Amino acid sequence: MRVAPMTSRFLDACRRRPTDVRPVWFMRQAGRYMKQYRQIREKHSILEICKRPDLAATVTLQPIEMLDVDAAIIFADLLLPIEPMGLKLEYLKGEGPVIGNPVRTSDDVDSLSTTNTDDLGYVGEAIQQVVRALAGKVPVIGFVGAPFTMASYMIEGGASRNFVRTKRLMYSDETLWRRLMGKIVDVLAPFAHSQVTAGARAIQVFDSWVGALGSDDYVRYAAPYSRALIERIRSTGIPVIHFGTGASGFFRELHAAGGDVMGVDWRINIDQAWMDISYRSAIQGNLDPVALFAPLPELKAKVHELLKRTGTRPGHIFNLGHGILPETPVENVKAVVEMVREFRP
Repeated sequence: MRVAPMTSRFLDACRRRPTDVRPVWFMRQAGRYMKQYRQIREKHSILEICKRPDLAATVTLQPIEMLDVDAAIIFADLLLPIEPMGLKLEYLKGEGPVIGNPVRTSDDVDSLSTTNTDDLGYVGEAIQQVVRALAGKVPVIGFVGAPFTMASYMIEGGASRNFVRTKRLMYSDETLWRRLMGKIVDVLAPFAHSQVTAGARAIQVFDSWVGALGSDDYVRYAAPYSRALIERIRSTGIPVIHFGTGASGFFRELHAAGGDVMGVDWRINIDQAWMDISYRSAIQGNLDPVALFAPLPELKAKVHELLKRTGTRPGHIFNLGHGILPETPVENVKAVVEMVREFRP
């Protein structure tokens, strides 16, 4: 399945085509920093919002109306695909995601299902609702977790500081690790395809935990599966954004795993990152999310410095180096969009 192209400032930048001004959107642009979102969260859990297409669509559309950004990213959760695989997912207050039956043994991997991705149809329904509501105004971005990040959550049973269980399995039983990663790709690829079928016009692959790895381990244990996933998504004809957190030490290796657009966190200068990959992909990022708390003159200086660093070369999408933080002042987020729009090199 290949989709018909859609014209937009954001999609042109994904393809490294010239744009009138720099496109801008924000990771976690729908979230707790917005009063409208908090009001919905008072009545519904994160999983409820994800699983009710009407609520997920409402939350996705809120920042488009308020911020006038160049793309909508569907409100969903990275870990939704583990449920049809047979794992129990819940969100505990103050703790984040917790998996009740983590993957620790060969039998655990054997019992993981790869055939129930239709159970995730609610995400596609939410995308369809958003696409209808936007009526071509801006494109919708879908997303999936990268295989290493998904595996880490599944093995650790939630977030982790040092990833001891994940790395112990990886180092001690590489055959089992490869079996697990293969199954994850076999779930994520059709899930991404279903989002494209529903109307997503780009897919972002989030490798939130990849910074836990060193360069050699990334190349050996993670990159082959990210590459396989990205290639399967790209077969639809839509651009893939590949974003890894804390991976500035092996950005070239991350790029070698694929991506029409490479997302950059704030720990590296964006011009250096782009040069490191010889400008062979578009680039997205990379304002420090905490810069949004700065006084407006300082914030403007940072935004303009970032835009100057990327110069006039087509293919830069303005974003943060990670997601918007919950306490962020909404007026500062709005101001950044205006700063990007008015900038002239």
